[in-house]
Amino acid sequence: MARMTLAVHSQLYSIHSFSPDAAIAPEIFQQDMFFMGKTKDELSVVVPADLPLDSLEEESNWRCLEVIGPLGFSMTGILANVSGTLADADISIFAISTFDTDYILVKKDKLSDAISALKKKNYQITEY
Repeated sequence: MARMTLAVHSQLYSIHSFSPDAAIAPEIFQQDMFFMGKTKDELSVVVPADLPLDSLEEESNWRCLEVIGPLGFSMTGILANVSGTLADADISIFAISTFDTDYILVKKDKLSDAISALKKKNYQITEY
């Protein structure tokens, strides 16, 4: 498989946890980038860290690596290879997939280690 290019976003992100019946703050929808996932058990929201939200729990100081796409649905193993590379480097991730591509969030203090590990596996890293 050809190695992908990942773009590092300059923005810091926070990951929030809400009850599944929580009201969604309208300012979330005004952000340039946000992610939401809802199940019967929870509502998770990823937003820029400078947006304060009244959540049950918050994990702050995440940086985002975007797999440059679009990626076709026939392409396999992309997220597995990136996450495996980072797992081998003992770096925890929060992964998000969209229709076109994948996003991998790593803690800010692990970003340089993540970039080094990915470059060792011949991934191309750019700034976003």
